[in-house]
Amino acid sequence: MATVVTHIKPTPNKKPLSPRYDHNEVDMNRVAAIVLGGGQGSRLFPLTLTRCKPAITFGGKYRLIDVPISNSLNSFCHKIFVVTQFLSTSLHHHIHRTYRLDGFSSGFIEILTAEQKPYTNSWFQGTADAVRQNLDYFVDTPADYFLILSGDQLYHLNFQEMMRVALTTEADVVVAAQPVDEAHAKRMGLLKVNVNDRVTDFVEKPQEKEVLDQFTAPLSILERANVSAKSGRNYLGSMGIYLFKRETLLNLLLEDNRDDFGKHLIPNHVENGHVAAYIHNSYWEDIGTIDAFHQANIELTSPYPAFNCYAEDFPIFTDHEALPSPKILGGRLDQSIICEGAIVDAEEIAHSIIGPRTVVRKGSVIERTYIMGNDFYTPPSHNPRYPQEVVIEENCIIQNAIIDKNVHLGKGVRLINARKLTNFDSEKLYVRDGIIVIPRGVSLPDGFVF
Repeated sequence: MATVVTHIKPTPNKKPLSPRYDHNEVDMNRVAAIVLGGGQGSRLFPLTLTRCKPAITFGGKYRLIDVPISNSLNSFCHKIFVVTQFLSTSLHHHIHRTYRLDGFSSGFIEILTAEQKPYTNSWFQGTADAVRQNLDYFVDTPADYFLILSGDQLYHLNFQEMMRVALTTEADVVVAAQPVDEAHAKRMGLLKVNVNDRVTDFVEKPQEKEVLDQFTAPLSILERANVSAKSGRNYLGSMGIYLFKRETLLNLLLEDNRDDFGKHLIPNHVENGHVAAYIHNSYWEDIGTIDAFHQANIELTSPYPAFNCYAEDFPIFTDHEALPSPKILGGRLDQSIICEGAIVDAEEIAHSIIGPRTVVRKGSVIERTYIMGNDFYTPPSHNPRYPQEVVIEENCIIQNAIIDKNVHLGKGVRLINARKLTNFDSEKLYVRDGIIVIPRGVSLPDGFVF
């Protein structure tokens, strides 16, 4: 018999993280969203061996791309472009399966893949360049504002709130900003904001104490965003989320041929135009490293996770596969997520996510691990890339790890990072930031120990 350990009732937060406004209050038909798929995602290697960053699964059932698309749809922004260039096939499949908008509405989700053009044959060189190379598609869109979003972040944000700032301040550009501490400030673009929410200066990843001191946010700004002065979050870091007036975006891209919004175009317009800030004092995480990705997933198993997947008024949409409910045959479960189609007979699973169709056999112990699951129970015999079985066999021990899709772990496999390595590379196993990562489709033999 399975034992389920709970420390608190798994009731989602009573207060919505980002309440919807009446869709008539702010006309989001005037807005189109552009979601950038990013480049090679080398910092998330080896998860990006066979897919782009936005196609990576998180939380057991979602893909990272679901976050910006869901935030857009929940904000009544139904005109969405997704710009991709790197290993994007699985991302395309997911979007086509998941998001089928009403054919009688003006909404759409259109995928734009990098392509050679008469005037350029290079890959996208940055965020601004990715938008610039697709301007021919955007100028035909009936929209007065364009949202620029990233495909590898976790957050709940009602973009109507950003639109409200744009309308009340009459700004050309609105930058979403997060109150952060000094350690995070050194890794982000920082905004200097006056009491009217106008951005007066912008600096990218400052390291010098003198520069950081100049970008300390005014107390009145922090108090208005419900940030305590004692929290240490005295800086406003750019979230890489921008709302542009149509003409401003077109003019900036055509007049300034540099490659990046955060490094080049936004600082330029702070000096020469009107940029306002929208302060977002809620959860936001840039999934840029293996450590950040692992922590964000394990955090979802806590009783009240900072990223709330249970918000009924602001759901995260995703593909719904026709899978049975999970089957728990035995063992002890402690603060873990068991996804559809999983069959679990482990000794113990703690602070872990067990993905769809995962089969865990007797005696195994899994701690602080994200197992992404499988695309099938029985691998196709005609494809030699897959193991003959995709199961976690008896008596395995897995700690502090990420197990990618369609993996076979033989009997008695121990993944415990016994040498406490920070980084390590081999054909079938990697370590990044102390986290063990088993790539997609790997098979580890009986008795394997790391």
